[in-house]
Amino acid sequence: MRLIKKILLAIVIVAVLIQFIQPAHNKSVQETQMEITKLFSMPVTVQNILKNACYDCHSNHTRYPWYVHIQPMGWLMAKHIKEGKEELNFDEFGSYSLRRQESKLHSIASSIEEGTMPLQIL
Repeated sequence: MRLIKKILLAIVIVAVLIQFIQPAHNKSVQETQMEITKLFSMPVTVQNILKNACYDCHSNHTRYPWYVHIQPMGWLMAKHIKEGKEELNFDEFGSYSLRRQESKLHSIASSIEEGTMPLQIL
């Protein structure tokens, strides 16, 4: 029984200590002229959909849920956002070549039609 108590105590200590290791947050106060909504004329409703459904993972402006401060959820979310921005960053869309922009727009449409994006949050 003493061994189980020691193991549980070690787990609790590790769980508390990892809370002090917070990943950097994806927040930029600077707006860029390369943002997709600045480059293309689109209805406000489409802009709102992009900002509410896509920008958290595919821009430099993430709105974080409360649980991001609890590790390891913060680490998992930081990894997911990093991967999402590597695939497509709406804030840097204008820096992509015209061919890449067109490819990304087709991929966005396909992902929406297939239901793979936006991800469903629990």
